[in-house]
Amino acid sequence: MTTHTVRIEPLGAEIECREDQTVLDAALREGIWLPHACTHGTCGTCKAQILEGDADLGDASPYALLESEREEGCALLCVACPRSDLVVEGEVDVEEGVDIHPVRDRAGQVAVAEDIAPDVRRVVITLDEPLAFNPGQYVLLDVPGGEQRPYSIASSPADGGRIELHIKRSEDGLCTDGWIFKSLTAGERVTLSGPYGQFSFRPLREEPVLLLAGGTGLAPMVSMLRHLVETGIEREVVLYHGVATQEDLYDAEWFETLQAEHDWFTYRPALSRDSWRGRSGRVPALLAEDYPRASGHVAYVCGSPAMVADTMKALMKARLFPRDIYREDFFDAADRAAGTHVVRSPLIRR
Repeated sequence: MTTHTVRIEPLGAEIECREDQTVLDAALREGIWLPHACTHGTCGTCKAQILEGDADLGDASPYALLESEREEGCALLCVACPRSDLVVEGEVDVEEGVDIHPVRDRAGQVAVAEDIAPDVRRVVITLDEPLAFNPGQYVLLDVPGGEQRPYSIASSPADGGRIELHIKRSEDGLCTDGWIFKSLTAGERVTLSGPYGQFSFRPLREEPVLLLAGGTGLAPMVSMLRHLVETGIEREVVLYHGVATQEDLYDAEWFETLQAEHDWFTYRPALSRDSWRGRSGRVPALLAEDYPRASGHVAYVCGSPAMVADTMKALMKARLFPRDIYREDFFDAADRAAGTHVVRSPLIRR
């Protein structure tokens, strides 16, 4: 396979990139950190300028990379592959205190495949070699047939040989309906790569923490909480978990036990459709009730694009500055087709 030299500005770093490899993948495998989120051309986070050379722009969503931007030489590095030597100008944003782990390929065996809520399955993979990652990051799981799907890691980085994923079923989804919920069982061999994503716990931030999750957006929050417990880093932490019905509220017992054992942790589950012994309503509305002023906190938000967008509005209305908000949006094939991507302030971190 033909390879080309790609120079990443403003770093001046040079990497080798195959013609069948994306520029982002080549950079991350060399430990060069470039902004990215969805890794499949939907969100636009990895948008960069190609200063010299030619590239195949790949399957970039026309909503995330406009025709006018293509004409100006922009590309989404997560789907762009080189066709000559390149000079690319990207936004290099490395935050102090956040470890950079090069992307690696890993193989392993499924140890657990169990339903934990309607249309949600916990998959635990024992890797042949450990994978280093930050709490909050995700992996790309290889689907039989050649495609990949992103899933946040729920396990602790202290045990990189064990990767736990919380996977929500998508109707007619190639990965979920076609494999994970259809035939995946314990003992099966799987492959994945990672870690990916800028959404991760910031250990140098000492402010009280708001964890705001919708559905399986809970997974990276679990990784963060496990990390806090294991490392003894004590922060005041409040976790909101929003789901539709009580059946969807998984792992509640673990959070209740954690709350009973640690006075720094508060668990606030919420149901948007059912009435029950606890609170009802969507996370953004309950957040607004509890925190008319949220300044002085740091917030981590993960869920569907709509949930994230509404929660962001609630946080900023509560006077939490964008620099104090970190977020992760779950995008799927339906979002790509509909052009569901979030236009965001550059100050708001993923």
